[in-house]
Amino acid sequence: MLLLCCLGGLVTTQAQGFKLMRFEENYYGLKDSSRNFYNRFKYTPLSKDGRVYLSAGGSARVEYVDFNNEDWGASGIGHNGFLLQRYDVHADVHVGQRLRLFAQLRSAWEGGRKNGPRPIDEDHGNVQNLFVDVVAVQHKKQTLTARIGRQELDYGSGRLISVREGPNLRLYFTGAKVMYASERFFADAFVMAADTVNTGAFDNKQSKQANLWGVYSKLILPHAGNVDLYYLGIRRDAAVFEEGAGKEVRHTIGGRLWKYGGGFIYNFEGAYQFGKFGAGNISAWTASADIGYMFEDVKGKPTINLRHDYISGDSKQGDGKLQTFNPLYPKGGYFGFSPQIGPVNLIDIHPYATIAIGAKAMLQADAVFNWRYSLQDGVYRPSGGFNKAGAGAPHRYIGTAWLGSVVYTFNRFVSWNTGMQYFRAGSFIQDLVATPKSGVFINSRLSFKF
Repeated sequence: MLLLCCLGGLVTTQAQGFKLMRFEENYYGLKDSSRNFYNRFKYTPLSKDGRVYLSAGGSARVEYVDFNNEDWGASGIGHNGFLLQRYDVHADVHVGQRLRLFAQLRSAWEGGRKNGPRPIDEDHGNVQNLFVDVVAVQHKKQTLTARIGRQELDYGSGRLISVREGPNLRLYFTGAKVMYASERFFADAFVMAADTVNTGAFDNKQSKQANLWGVYSKLILPHAGNVDLYYLGIRRDAAVFEEGAGKEVRHTIGGRLWKYGGGFIYNFEGAYQFGKFGAGNISAWTASADIGYMFEDVKGKPTINLRHDYISGDSKQGDGKLQTFNPLYPKGGYFGFSPQIGPVNLIDIHPYATIAIGAKAMLQADAVFNWRYSLQDGVYRPSGGFNKAGAGAPHRYIGTAWLGSVVYTFNRFVSWNTGMQYFRAGSFIQDLVATPKSGVFINSRLSFKF
């Protein structure tokens, strides 16, 4: 901890905060700064003029997870406490303003879970990012950049394409992307393939075909907020829903209107999906509204929000057609930091509030009320994977989640995040599980970035 405090004292005001996607950081601004230890590490010139330079960094986090009655007691495990660890290092080489190479290695471990690691828990070694950027067009007000190789993706509020920071394993893809940026308009077009993740070191299996493609754009409206418009395509050869299993080719078109900051804040999003599932047609949709207010002039700048989601489910089980929404690659904790259900066949009402305590702590409290959208479809996991069938169950209400969490920032390098969730099983869970039990989940995570 002494080393971390010393590092904190050496950082100049020119250094930026760490980004969710570490390749979005740029330390060229340290070129003319004082040459202390940390600045040399973040900006190492490789040419006399300093235009060719190396920047390095990494992170480590340790998390204790305590589950009680996962899947509402259906597994029979009861209490299940385990430890998660994740480590990564990266190197970023810039050759002038038009060429760049970014590489990142990551290792993730799970220990102590009674029923073994989940797919989101363990991968002893993998290449998380390895790509080349080539800037084809560069003017004062616009750029056009091509990115080729392995890379993380994160768009919008994470409903459909997220790097998935909450779980132990972050998502990545391999492919090509073209990025256009101007003062007010941004657009990415990409074609990607997702790996099959295994738990060993560097043993993930790369797909031989594209299974994710699309265009995502953002327009900044001065004094009014932002508009996102997107098209996303996905292919899965063995997709599983309550309707059945089969090949899925799905297209998503959607939009988002949003504004964050002080005063009135909002996030409205809607999307429609079409395509083929086996021999049948896909017709699915989602709509979400999240509105709130930040009290800028009140101590702690508290916020109050109300969110409401509609996410379609299959309307008639066994007819070959599919109305179940596919969230593609969503962030794992969209409805709570340790959710029991995912964004499929769902209606929810979600009030929540935040407040800062001093300069270092942020508190949040949530309540999430969950119903099935369709009585002919079941419940799905946070990743969107099928969990439990529901076509024969008469009730709609899944249950209520109550959450409380705190994030404490020691300095720009070290933070601690902990919280508790109580999920009270509703009438639908009582239909499925002979002796249903409400769940209690505790997470406590210590993170270090440099």
